[in-house]
Amino acid sequence: MTNGANDIAISVKDLSIGYGSRVILERISFDVKRGEVFVILGESGCGKSTLMKTMIGLYAALSGEVWIEGGNLAAAGGEERLRLLRKFGVMYQSGALFGSMSVLENVRLPLDEFTELSGPLKEMVALAKLKLVGLGNAANKMPAELSGGMQKRAAIARAMALDPDILFLDEPSAGLDPITSAGIDLLVSGLARHFGITFVIVSHELASIYAVADRVIMVDCQSRGIVAEGKPGDLRDHASDRWVHRFFNRQADESHSVQPA
Repeated sequence: MTNGANDIAISVKDLSIGYGSRVILERISFDVKRGEVFVILGESGCGKSTLMKTMIGLYAALSGEVWIEGGNLAAAGGEERLRLLRKFGVMYQSGALFGSMSVLENVRLPLDEFTELSGPLKEMVALAKLKLVGLGNAANKMPAELSGGMQKRAAIARAMALDPDILFLDEPSAGLDPITSAGIDLLVSGLARHFGITFVIVSHELASIYAVADRVIMVDCQSRGIVAEGKPGDLRDHASDRWVHRFFNRQADESHSVQPA
């Protein structure tokens, strides 16, 4: 089985996710095109990060399939699973750097695990990735010595260590000031433009979404499905669903406003 079209990097088919008997999202389907910046958004707690972790095989789906570059990760084993794992890299929300290792050693980890390159060559590749994200001078620092934005950049460099076709980023702007967040946006846009990397990003930061996203889907807790899909500017200006329109225009629910006694 294949994705069915040469321009499809990821195909999600009738996917249901949750924990035990609790269903968070039910029978959702969407495709991610090669080379696009695709954003998954929605309210806090609606399953965005759970969806991403299911897509990368970290969580088991309740039902449905996720195809990555023509392979079903959940059904793959042995060499086929390793091949699919090397197709993508992941940056988790916290960065998930190992505090006892230098930044360079953190970026080198995937090379140690998945390649048989010599030590000097691994160092060279890891340093090249750090330079690519603007951290060439921070290679020998420890993660605790880095700012939050620099930690996110280091985590992106590690996710890129094996030259994946796809990068998954979980809340890359979370906890960052506007200037640092804008720098991450520029990095993502540049990597997509110059290297053709496909990005799947979980976010609810509107400024970043407008800056980087080619296309978005919005997931919803109540309907347990996808309530909007398209270009963020189009959804902001033309969404017919009232909640979607409020979300993209950052409009509060007036029922939650302070009422005079």
